Amino acid sequence: PTVLEQLKEKGESLKLEDIVFEGFGGVLCVEAGGPTPGIGCAGRGIISAFEKLAELEAFETYKPDIVIYDVLGDVVCGGFAMPIRGGYAREVFIVSSGEMMALYAASNIAQAIKNFGRRGYARLKGIILNAKNIENEQELVTKAAEEIGTEVVQYVPRSGDIQIAENQGGTVSEFVKDSPMVQVYNELAERVLAMSEDEEE
Repeated sequence: PTVLEQLKEKGESLKLEDIVFEGFGGVLCVEAGGPTPGIGCAGRGIISAFEKLAELEAFETYKPDIVIYDVLGDVVCGGFAMPIRGGYAREVFIVSSGEMMALYAASNIAQAIKNFGRRGYARLKGIILNAKNIENEQELVTKAAEEIGTEVVQYVPRSGDIQIAENQGGTVSEFVKDSPMVQVYNELAERVLAMSEDEEE
């Protein structure tokens, strides 16, 4: 259930256990939820979820090592901007394929992040290439990253193993342990952590 659904149903009696669920490997998961399509603003839904987590002292209770916000980049009225504006996010990684519309959205997001950066908010750390196997995809995304003024952090190849795991309701590390994708994701995690530590220094 999403935070917004639970808020609507339980109101003030809402507890952390109603919205925080433990996934594979001890990863804690929260699904913010959003408005009914065509009604309301996605950004507001996201910020409502953040405010509720803060009010219920989720971070103090669980003391997470690292927090990742997975937010759509094409949301009208600034869904992706909310974690940045609210001071929740320190670094931003854009996940994009080499398709023109995806790169167009990536460029717009990068511009917005630069504007935020001037005001001391989160900084763009790079693009994660989530491949769709289009022609010259790596070259296209590398060139786009250079134009944006950033780098490609990791190339994530297209793999049927992801769908196999998703169909079973879990991760590749959990359901397709011998998949080459496990190594790809581990490398990505190490890279992101190293870049975050560089930022702290």
